Amino acid sequence: MNFTDELVQWYLENKRDLPWRNTTNAYIIWLSEIILQQTRVEQGLPYFNRFLERYPDVSSFAAADEDEVLKLWQGLGYYSRGRNMLKTARLVQEQYNGVFPSSYDELIKLKGIGGYTAAAIASFSANEAKAVVDGNVYRVLARYLGIYEPINSTTGKKIFQSLANDFLNKKNPALHNQAMMEFGAMLCKPKNPGCGICPVHLNCYAFTHNATTALPVKLKTVKVRERFLNYFLVTDGDTVLMNKRGDKDIWANMYDLPLVETDTLMPIHELKNLPQVKEIFGPDIELSESLIPVHKHILTHQRLFLRLIKTPSKPLKLQPNWFYSSVENLHSFALPKAIFILVENIFNL
Repeated sequence: MNFTDELVQWYLENKRDLPWRNTTNAYIIWLSEIILQQTRVEQGLPYFNRFLERYPDVSSFAAADEDEVLKLWQGLGYYSRGRNMLKTARLVQEQYNGVFPSSYDELIKLKGIGGYTAAAIASFSANEAKAVVDGNVYRVLARYLGIYEPINSTTGKKIFQSLANDFLNKKNPALHNQAMMEFGAMLCKPKNPGCGICPVHLNCYAFTHNATTALPVKLKTVKVRERFLNYFLVTDGDTVLMNKRGDKDIWANMYDLPLVETDTLMPIHELKNLPQVKEIFGPDIELSESLIPVHKHILTHQRLFLRLIKTPSKPLKLQPNWFYSSVENLHSFALPKAIFILVENIFNL
């Protein structure tokens, strides 16, 4: 058997039984693909099940409000995915009468759907001959063929897409794509790949040249920004002061607490003398030390340091996006996971 036939045979014998593999419903496949972006299957599966139970079709998803979707998404990260899903569901409801499109050319027009996702949905739902190239496929091709071109370079992307197109079984692209992706996820893993039981290892460049740790090559282009977020806990025990975030920064349109961002992790006595803090709470503000240890939260391009500071001082004037809420209603807000961690112990959530 050739390379791709071997992978398909391995897939048929070893594939995981995942719910989105038992349907050709483009909506359900779309749900799984978006939820699993940047997310391991083990982490994403419970979210997929909850979303499908809450929104069994496009129409029910389109009727949801953003807070509800973001609350359901809590803890999954990359919250723009959830917001884009809602926009897409509403667009499909309006322009496609609630029938999720299954052709690549229509899918690529939708919000939050790029070339990879469009190819996956079209392939798995309509068996369209589109090669799917995700991180797993990049890794399999780079190792098997011995390609050192960085997978995230412009040239690299073109090379790997072209190779994937050449390997594609155009008679059964859905099975082929699933086999390539599953092989990379389960056997040709980033670390500790199962080369000893790999059906194609004898012809694999990385195995025969001891290069599995060197391939694939990826350019390091990400600059990590450090941010220090000082959250203020203003509460009387039954109510707490909340903040509705805007749409231009991390955690867009979600909820957290009033905060002041600083360039460093300032001592409390320096923080209380900042002009912006005095402007909010007045010159006589009282601040306690952080109620919990500083919490470090890592995003793709940012490293956040969050602390929670209690103050009996009330704001001189509420900002337009601030409001008081009862503590018992905190569960109903779409809080970023990092913020939920900050407050859960304080209020025994």
